[in-house]
Amino acid sequence: MSNNTVDVVLIGGGVMSATLGTLIKQVQPDWTIEIFESRSDVATESSNAWNNAGTGHAALCELNYMPEGKDGSLSAAKAIDINEQFQLSRQWWSSLVQAGVLGEPSTFINPTPHMTFVRGEANVDYLRRRYELLKPEPLFADLEFSADPRQIAEWAPLLIDRRSKDEAFAATRSESGTDVDFGALTHQLIGHLVSEGAKLHLGTQVKRLRRRADGTWDVFTRSLAGYGRQIVNARFVFVGAGGGALHLLQSSRIPEIKGFGGFPISGRFLKCDNPEIVKQHRAKVYGKAAVGAPPMSVPHLDTRVVDGKESLLFGPYAGFSPNFLKKGSWWDLPGSVRPHNLGPMLKVGLTEFSLEKYLVGEVLASRETQMGALREYMPTARARDWEMITAGQRVQVMKQDPQKGGVLQFGTEVITGAGGSIAGLLGASPGASTAVYAMLGVLERCFPEQFERQWKPAFKQRVPALGEGLNGDPEAAAASLAHTAEVLNLVRAAPPAPVAD
Repeated sequence: MSNNTVDVVLIGGGVMSATLGTLIKQVQPDWTIEIFESRSDVATESSNAWNNAGTGHAALCELNYMPEGKDGSLSAAKAIDINEQFQLSRQWWSSLVQAGVLGEPSTFINPTPHMTFVRGEANVDYLRRRYELLKPEPLFADLEFSADPRQIAEWAPLLIDRRSKDEAFAATRSESGTDVDFGALTHQLIGHLVSEGAKLHLGTQVKRLRRRADGTWDVFTRSLAGYGRQIVNARFVFVGAGGGALHLLQSSRIPEIKGFGGFPISGRFLKCDNPEIVKQHRAKVYGKAAVGAPPMSVPHLDTRVVDGKESLLFGPYAGFSPNFLKKGSWWDLPGSVRPHNLGPMLKVGLTEFSLEKYLVGEVLASRETQMGALREYMPTARARDWEMITAGQRVQVMKQDPQKGGVLQFGTEVITGAGGSIAGLLGASPGASTAVYAMLGVLERCFPEQFERQWKPAFKQRVPALGEGLNGDPEAAAASLAHTAEVLNLVRAAPPAPVAD
């Protein structure tokens, strides 16, 4: 093994690589780490504050984590699981604040109530049953339900102002929700890694991966500034390149990637910076997805806090581009097709008619149609107060399925191979919110003996809920929520006054 072999190569300068690198440094400070990012800065794609909604996904408001069965049944299992995963992130972030790794909490996380708002008798009935099922769970103890317009107006006046009195609607609200600037969080984590000796290579694209006979990996890189090519040898490689992960995992030729494909969906948001409007809304308000729409396209009207400034976002409005990255190439989608994933991709294309119809409708939607969607949540919305911004690309996973031949999967998928010497992350939401859970999972799968014998005790000091969970213990759940809220300075602001009819 050559002397210039590094212990860890992280591909992609997003929140996943930043989280994994920081976790590794906490238990193996002597390991050498190199980070490669193709752009001129880190966190420019999915982790960028304007390329995602910044929702700390805890299933407090997202209905897609608790779908209604064909028989009308509901299960809280997935909602609880997602919330548990987010609690790991909260605990870890609070430990980093206490350790001085992360700075002032308000630079990356802010208290923002999470709400769900639905219209129509059937949806009101569903939301009430969902509330009744979740309310007894310790992690959802602060969840509130109301079908009273006055109460909802106190929570979020823009939802009620000028709404028809004959309309049936209801809302739930949880004060423990947050707005997270994952871009700022990523910058702080990577800045700390660099201060601890990690090497950051910006403007450097990883072209392909090749495994040596000794089990290490050659990482082939190219400087986008024209400084030439380089090969870096690594004992462990993590591919956290967002939409670019599929191509690199394919180039590694690990058998675990066979059958996987990707389907890109672009997102756009309406953004409002008018302070008179912004100050009237302090919440992230989620609704129900349109028929055929992917879960990541659930409409929501959100408070955003980026660089200390508050804005409102509404969306997402879906679009289509064959790019796998916002700054990618039109060749990304066709270039990802292989003999082993062609069948599953074709099967998905032949069966996902509702998604295809939805995407066509979104692409062809007029400005007035887009504003109409916003006015379903904010009846007083004026077009002149809102501008359309292009958010990030999301590459949904397509993979083989023994029964269906091929399925489109909404969520994230961790791929590991070559005896644990390589790992990569595919997919989208809930993504960044559960980065700590996902990256601890990568370490456990790739370094099972070290994780169990050496690392886990150190991680549990920083993340007490690791391997234990919180929802099964009401006292532990309440204590953890209170402690992380205190450390992260999540001081509740007084709600804005309701707008008069």
